[in-house]
Amino acid sequence: MDDSEALLAANAAFYAAFNTRDADAMAAIWATGEDVTCLHPGWPLLLGREAVLASWWRIFAAGASPTVTCLEPHARPDRDGGLVVCYELIGAQRLAASNLFRREGGELRLHHHHAGPCAEAPGEAPGTTRH
Repeated sequence: MDDSEALLAANAAFYAAFNTRDADAMAAIWATGEDVTCLHPGWPLLLGREAVLASWWRIFAAGASPTVTCLEPHARPDRDGGLVVCYELIGAQRLAASNLFRREGGELRLHHHHAGPCAEAPGEAPGTTRH
């Protein structure tokens, strides 16, 4: 598996953990350091692993979390891991998202997630990748 494929696989695992509300899988995806950050739409900036994971437990505990479909993921590997930018489809709402991964113990771990509204909807052109 090349670096781009590895990033896309880690990104897909993040969305799978979200959609199945799997707290253990979500915890395993996030880096263990306190330098992790997250910006959920409409939320304040979350700093540190404890705050980030607590936000996911809160989302999962809220009940019927909507399914999030990752559209048009683009991997940008670098020597330490890389960035995946994509769109998120939540019902009829479309968001733009960025997921920054870094290598930790030989595995790609999420260090930053940011999702927010975007001005234009992603295209559904032939060849669009859905994860």
